[in-house]
Amino acid sequence: MIETEELLLRPITSKDNVQFFSYRSDAETNKYQNFVPQKLAEVDAFIAKNPTEFNQPNTWFQLVIIKRESDKIIGDIGIHFIKGGLQCEIGCTLAKQYQGKGYAFRAMKICIDFLFCTLDKHRITASVDPKNSKSIQLLERLKFRKEAHFKEALLIKGEWVDDVIYGLLKEEWVA
Repeated sequence: MIETEELLLRPITSKDNVQFFSYRSDAETNKYQNFVPQKLAEVDAFIAKNPTEFNQPNTWFQLVIIKRESDKIIGDIGIHFIKGGLQCEIGCTLAKQYQGKGYAFRAMKICIDFLFCTLDKHRITASVDPKNSKSIQLLERLKFRKEAHFKEALLIKGEWVDDVIYGLLKEEWVA
């Protein structure tokens, strides 16, 4: 668990399925996401695939973001622990009603700090659709830099979309 007085990040569990589904199934809010479930069973299968151990190479690990005062799940952070162990990829999804209030920034900040300062990761990347201006602003506010722009590199929902890669080094974060 990663926590502040305001937020708690913890592994997703089967008990989180309904809350997770409530914001992840919103197709408009999640139009840049690859996973937009239409049935609760899809969420159950997604949660069942979450590894039992954190920081395992070649795995995606899902954390839920909980607003402590209400004990409500307001979003999630996915972390791809890349083979070799020193790099990872990160992504964040936030429920519509909590967007634009700084929650994604604060949740990502404590997660990135944990990855660099506790797990001693060397580099963190993020993949984003170039049309997703809010996510790009978030990454840039967190001091990520644009490293690459791949044309029609991902097939999402039957459509080829561009992929922009942002990166951040530990030395840049702790400076």
